[in-house]
Amino acid sequence: MKLKAKLINIDENLDLAVKEAVNCYNSEEVFIYPTDTVYGFGCNRFSESASDKINVIKQRRESKQFILLIDSLDTLLNYVVLSEKKQVELLRKIWPNPVSVIFELKDDKKKIFKSKTAAFRIPNHKFCLRLLSILKAPLVSTSVNLKDEPPLNDHLTIIDKFSDAVSAIFYTNFEKNEEPSSLINFSGEKPRIIRKGSIKFVDLFGKLL
Repeated sequence: MKLKAKLINIDENLDLAVKEAVNCYNSEEVFIYPTDTVYGFGCNRFSESASDKINVIKQRRESKQFILLIDSLDTLLNYVVLSEKKQVELLRKIWPNPVSVIFELKDDKKKIFKSKTAAFRIPNHKFCLRLLSILKAPLVSTSVNLKDEPPLNDHLTIIDKFSDAVSAIFYTNFEKNEEPSSLINFSGEKPRIIRKGSIKFVDLFGKLL
């Protein structure tokens, strides 16, 4: 199999890895990268061609929404509706962590995202945060797998399976968290825990009280 993707170890050269990831994002390319949960496919959410390419690679339906990584609450507030100050305080307690939160989008963003809601997360991961601090924009994060298959979390397996489908693969030699992010819905009247992930239900429930 012909190797297409650039392979970059984030442990050996973090600065180079971040620079290359920024280039991929700005060039509307698809790449694979480690997060505070499982490895993810990433791209510029505002690139329809890149988003479509991820759906094709994963054999995933177009209507399914992506989780979006961001660097800060300031960036989040450009996209979503937060009705109460208490919600901001809760988010400060929860993030950065492997906890994704569904919000109602602002009216102008609903048209762009073709959805009323979207899930965002500030990840607890050095590479992601360095990258996001430069982008100041949402980064797609969806698990590296085909539809209905378990997420891949070993970089050698990922390279073997997807190196001809993406522009770059950023990887780490350190052991990865194999659980997905916890998922909370903030778009209704009260926060609801949708999915239990690597952050345990009892820990989240305490923060949401």
